Amino acid sequence: MWERLAYYNLRVMAPIYIMQADNPGGLHLNAAEKGAIYAWWAAFQSLLPIITGGLADRFGYKRTLACSITAMMTGYVMIAFMRDLTFLTNYWSFFIAIMTLATGTAFFKPSLQGSLAQNLTKENSSLGWGIFYWVVNVGAFVGHYLPSILLTLSATLPGLLHATANSKEAWRNLFLASAFFTSFNLLLLLTFKDVPSGASKLESFWQVLKRTVTNILEPRLLFWMAIMSGFWLMMYQLWDLQPNFIADWVDSRPLAAGLKWLPATVYQAFVEQTPRGPMIPQQVLLSANSFFIILGVIGVAWLTRRMRTLETMLIGMIMATIGVLVAGWTTSAYVLVAGILFFSLGEMMTGPKKSEYLALIAPPGKKGLYLGYVNIPVGVGVYAGSKIAGYVYGHYGEKAVLALKYLAEKTPFGQGKGWDGDVTRLEAVLGVKRTEAMAKLQEVTGLDPVTATMLLWDTYHPNVKVWIPFAIIGVFSAAALWVFGRMARRWSDMDA
Repeated sequence: MWERLAYYNLRVMAPIYIMQADNPGGLHLNAAEKGAIYAWWAAFQSLLPIITGGLADRFGYKRTLACSITAMMTGYVMIAFMRDLTFLTNYWSFFIAIMTLATGTAFFKPSLQGSLAQNLTKENSSLGWGIFYWVVNVGAFVGHYLPSILLTLSATLPGLLHATANSKEAWRNLFLASAFFTSFNLLLLLTFKDVPSGASKLESFWQVLKRTVTNILEPRLLFWMAIMSGFWLMMYQLWDLQPNFIADWVDSRPLAAGLKWLPATVYQAFVEQTPRGPMIPQQVLLSANSFFIILGVIGVAWLTRRMRTLETMLIGMIMATIGVLVAGWTTSAYVLVAGILFFSLGEMMTGPKKSEYLALIAPPGKKGLYLGYVNIPVGVGVYAGSKIAGYVYGHYGEKAVLALKYLAEKTPFGQGKGWDGDVTRLEAVLGVKRTEAMAKLQEVTGLDPVTATMLLWDTYHPNVKVWIPFAIIGVFSAAALWVFGRMARRWSDMDA
């Protein structure tokens, strides 16, 4: 729970910090650079467990957890301070720091999950993994609300921690808070009772690596992981792409107006002032995902305890695909939350079950190894999805880019500038930065921020061009899992 709280305190704001054009203290990188960072972040965090899961079995879960927690704390501190190094660009300072964090996470997950798997049986595994997923989402839910407080609270702090709200220094304090929360796990680890993995303690590192590679080359396992990679490619866009989409397009003013009855301090935590008026911050809206899971995941785990895990995952895939499409289809915050509800129900059926499935089919002494494999589809899917999202959103979805495009194509300001249709050249051709694009569009057209936003939405339809491709991938993944489920009935070692 503490690890997820610290992680989501960063994760829910990372898309804004990395590329949002109108955030004063952010890095102001472009969508392609964000896509590259997220791709490699996913690769390190999710593909390293291929090796680290086997190492956790070999060297012990508690020892591996201690090393991973230390590495994660180091990563958060690096994110906080490396931006100030003059010999590194913003891209490379964040990239190096986030890879350090990802490496620590790669050791943490299989160690913790392997320890849990050793304590579960086939009879109680559904409920056990459901409770685990519930605790994870308690941390994630709280983590969604901390940034709103931390980014503004810095203005009231004394000394070195004092910072203007949403400034570069306020972001630094946010990342230091994640390091602080992670440190609690070092204390909790003192109470952690290590569990024998059943694996040989005499193997060398290279023997563990050989065993890891040998097991992963099982064709049926590779087929399952390929299917799940497509699903996670789509699913992670709610967390990685949707924050920017919400900040750019979703109009939550009616929802914000309905919260005016709250006390002023509480209202300020739920509502932020934007050029379009009072809005619910993207991280608060997306916290509905964790909230729905907290309410329902244990119940869903209990209801599906006698279902085949493959059948439960199939239903979850279909629901999550519907949710992703609905959440991105309009600018209405109410429709967004309805989409998140469908998505969350799908996640409840798929997230815990993917771990349960691999834990059930894992041979004796290889729980950590197989639960390291569970991260491979996430790594492959998020790597590919981040690259796709970087291109799709950078060309067809980002409001600042579309504002520049509108200026170039449809206003006298852009006539005669000689733009050739390459969106990467818009800033140079127009002489307008992305961070100033909306202000320039409003100046040229005479429109207010709300009307200018809807003009771009109606002209370029970012909902269709951004979310339809990901929904199609989700449909193909569900169809492939249906085929795999029918084939798995013939294999006693894969039918679970």
